[in-house]
Formats: sequence, structure tokens, C-alpha cells
Amino acid sequence: MTGKVKIIGGGFAGCEAAWQLAERGIETELYEMKPVKFSPAHSSEGLCELVCSNSFKAMRISSAAGMMKEEMRMLSSLCLKCADECSVPAGGALAVDREKYSALITGKILSHKNITVIREEVREIPEGNVIVAAGPLASEALSESIKQICGGSLSFFDAAAPIVTAESIDMSRAFTQSRYDRGEPDDYINCPLSKEEYEAFYDALINAQSAEVHSFDKRKDVYEGCMPVEVMASRGKDTIRYGPMKPAGLTDPSTGRRPYANLQLRKENREGTMYNLVGFQTNLKFAEQKRVFSMIPALREAEFVRYGVMHRNTFINSPGILNPDFSVIKRPSLFFAGQITGVEGYMESAASGILAGINMARRIEGLDMFVPPETTITGALARYVADTSVKNFQPMGAAFGLLPPLGTRIRDKQQRYEKTALRGLEDLKTQLSDDYFFIK
Repeated sequence: MTGKVKIIGGGFAGCEAAWQLAERGIETELYEMKPVKFSPAHSSEGLCELVCSNSFKAMRISSAAGMMKEEMRMLSSLCLKCADECSVPAGGALAVDREKYSALITGKILSHKNITVIREEVREIPEGNVIVAAGPLASEALSESIKQICGGSLSFFDAAAPIVTAESIDMSRAFTQSRYDRGEPDDYINCPLSKEEYEAFYDALINAQSAEVHSFDKRKDVYEGCMPVEVMASRGKDTIRYGPMKPAGLTDPSTGRRPYANLQLRKENREGTMYNLVGFQTNLKFAEQKRVFSMIPALREAEFVRYGVMHRNTFINSPGILNPDFSVIKRPSLFFAGQITGVEGYMESAASGILAGINMARRIEGLDMFVPPETTITGALARYVADTSVKNFQPMGAAFGLLPPLGTRIRDKQQRYEKTALRGLEDLKTQLSDDYFFIK
């Protein structure tokens, strides 16, 4: 095998894969179709553009998302290193200033001596060493090429939440507090609603007009993990009060009580000039978003910097197509990475890119493939996408449910999760220390 590698896609997975290869001295060509062509959800020319939330979820290792981040740090993640430099306050979560984040990663990729960025659309998967990290919004031509290799694809719908300016939020009707007082008190702005206010808002929400999403807009295809708030609300009057509008862990200082319902706003940038509506992914028409979301008392005069949008995500039916190292079973020199494999989330996509990059490098060097232990989140996700026993394959994010149980029973959930995380991290540390490929 020759050492040169072509990577299709400059998102989280593609950039991580390119970095892993380049840092090991392997010449890499990273193909990104922007700005020649944009997908329906992208608007920036930068690499690693965030199109949904600016949060990478929890940092504590007693959460699956936090555990996975620690694993990624052990594997020299570029995305996490840059996230630390561009972080904005978000309680116990890791959130970033999206523009600075994309600019930082773009600069690091462009300046690496072993990476050449080529701005053009790849319409067909080339021969040789290739990593397809085109994301869930691959172009039509490339999607057809993927179908020919993978025997078809599945699709679901993803939705992004609106963003409002900080100065337009009515702070006389809002208060700052992190849920259960985790993190700094001003990490989140809370917008409480009384029962009467919530019921009026709810009625408007479920009767609002959705935007047209062409012929492929089918409710049954909406992915549970990023469901439009209006679809969630249609399932029952209290559904969103137990979801994005849950008041748990909060106390409204104006009443001294927990609100009947509550919407949280999270900083969108480091300066705190913009906030996104947490959990309010939506496919409502823009005018309807303004009308309905402005019924929340603290947002009555809100200025919307960006309205929510909805787009189709596509992923391959990975079980039976991919190995746990993310290589294609029938073509070992071809790898897939990112959401197109059926991993769900920014960091999950990045983690798959790390593994695809590492394993492409190992293949070039004639080494056995590397898959983290089954006790790790990255290892469990890698095994999930290749698990042929999964009959109704759907996207999966970091979750403790993917991991084997502990040998001992621990009643307290947080203690159990922390013990589970420590077990996995120790297993990964041992695996890396035993493999000369990772010794620097």
C-alpha cells in the first residue's frame, strides 16, 4: 500500500482523521466542497462548522459524554484541544464559540506540513486509501457512489435551535442559574412560565405552521435525539415540560418556587452576546418561530440572530458493511467516519474520525487494527456500528448502556457511573501503554 490518504469531508471526523495521519508523518489530502458547494445546513467556509448546538455536552466523567472526552484526550484529539481554547461558560458542559472554534481548527489543518486541503466536490469515491467523512449531508453525486458500495442508505431528520441576542432578553422576566447549581450561576439564562403562560404557549406551538422540507419530510423519520420541539409537543401536553422545558433543579427568585415550566438559554459565544434556545430544535416557519417563541415572557422582544432549520441526515446501514475499526469489510483500504456511520453527535463523530485515522495509519504500516476496549465509550460505539445482531440500526450517541456492567452492584447511580468510567479509562490506558504505536 502507498502511504498517501484521501479524506472526503472537512467536518469533525475528517479533521480528526487527517490530524491523526499527519501527526504520524503520512501525507494526507483533505477534500472539502465548501465554498464551491454548500449543503442545506452549512453557510461558513471554515472546517468543523457547527450547524446545531455549540455544546459538546457534559465534562464530568460520571457522564457518558464526559467519559468519552477523556478517552479522546488520551488519543490526542485535535477537536478537544481546540475546544478547550475556545470554550464559553456552560455549567458542567463543554461549549464553544463556534466561529472561533472553526477558525482555530481550520488554521491548524491548513498549516500542517502533511495536510493538503483541496476545495472541490468529490463526486465519486476514488481508489486507494480513502476515508469518507462526508457527514450526514453528503452531496447527491457522492451519496450515489456510497450507495453503490454500501448497498443503499437510511435517512433521518435533524433540526437546529434558534439563537437570540443577549441584549434583547427581558431579564426582568428571567434569572440566571445552572440546573442543580452545577457550574457558574450565570452560565444559563432561565425563562420561567406560569401554568397559564405555558398553556397558551403550548397551544400556539402545536398549531403553528411548519416549513416545507420537500418530498422527503416524513414524521416517522424524525430522529429521537434531535427532535423538533413542535413534534415532541404533539406527543402530549406535558411532554416538553419533562424535556426541554423541564423546571427541575431551578428556583425562580421572583417567586421562591420552582417554575411551572422553564426554557434555558445557553451562551452561544465567549462574549455572551448571543444565546441559543436549549432543546428548541425546530422546523417551524421563520415567522411562526418569531410569533410562538416570543410568547415566552422573557423573549417577548427577542431579536433572532438565527432561526431554527431542519435538514435530512443520511447514514449507511453500518452493521455488515463496516468492521469495528471503521474499515469497509469488502474493501479494507476504504474507511468511513462520522455521522454517516451511525454515530450521533459532534464528539462521537470526532471519536470515529480518530479511530479511522489511527487505523488507516496502522494499515499502511502493516499493523493490526486498533479498537479501544469494550469498557470504553469509543470502543463500545465502534462495536455498535459493526454489530450485525442489531436489526433496526439507528444512530447512537455516547451512553453507559453500551458498556458491560460492573462486577459489583452499586446502588447510587452517580457512583456507579463514575466507577464505570474509571474502569474504562484504566483499561484504555493499559491498552495504549502496551502498544508501541502510541508511545511517543
